[in-house]
Amino acid sequence: MLVPEVIHKRDHCTYTACYCEENVWKLCSVVQDFCPASEYFKCFCVFISNDSRKIPLWHQKISLSSERPVIWDYHVIFLYRDCKGTLVYDLDTELGFPCTLKEYAAACIGDEKILREEYRRMFRVIPACEFLETFASDRSHMLNDRNEWMSPPPGYPPIKCQSSSNNIQEFISMDKRTWHGEVFNLHEFLHKFQVHPFTL
Repeated sequence: MLVPEVIHKRDHCTYTACYCEENVWKLCSVVQDFCPASEYFKCFCVFISNDSRKIPLWHQKISLSSERPVIWDYHVIFLYRDCKGTLVYDLDTELGFPCTLKEYAAACIGDEKILREEYRRMFRVIPACEFLETFASDRSHMLNDRNEWMSPPPGYPPIKCQSSSNNIQEFISMDKRTWHGEVFNLHEFLHKFQVHPFTL
């Protein structure tokens, strides 16, 4: 089966608010289980963040208005690229599920020129197969100073990999020396997935 046939309804996906990295990990797992390898290798996990951990994204479901961005410390989306283009699967957006990367970039990411340097987004692109094999989170980043959950965690056990029980900060970091996937600025990211930034 093709990825758009397997992942086509938002409410059929595993979802926990504020745990976007795990939601995407679950999407990758579904693709691995139900799609052939030829489809699996068309899929990517994308961490969006920057050194200041302040990234504005528009059209987020928790926003009071689509005209006002939500400032996340990081966000994670799932991409599927084939010969027809690139689709974005974001369980936190008001946009369609999926929507095209061109639509997502125009509506949710927007023009970098209007943003101060501290808000400019960077993108860590990781093949889905690599993400499934190397990502781990004990969810401690979601605990406050009183050791209380800032948002309730998923009901299933924390995700571990063979080499780590908690390496999420390596994925959120936009330091290019960190070996997970590749890091791009917005222009480079859109170019990689063949979306011309000046046609948004």
